[in-house]
Amino acid sequence: MPRTHVWWRTKGPKTTPKETITKGKVRIKQVRSGIGHSWRMRLTLEALGLRHHQSEVTRQDSPALRGQIKHVRHLVEVTPVED
Repeated sequence: MPRTHVWWRTKGPKTTPKETITKGKVRIKQVRSGIGHSWRMRLTLEALGLRHHQSEVTRQDSPALRGQIKHVRHLVEVTPVED
């Protein structure tokens, strides 16, 4: 049976910093390309609204959004939005 998942310990953060997830809105910026990553990660980037490298979106924070960010945390940068 072929290996379907390879874990590179040097790629991406081990955990998401606490200050990046807030109760309000968050700004998500794509800092790395989806090329070379799995189709699921590319679809997650599209679902977040990130169509191109270096694009930014602002979203309302929710548990579903946190799960999507966690899935592609090595490709995006998350900052809280000041109201």
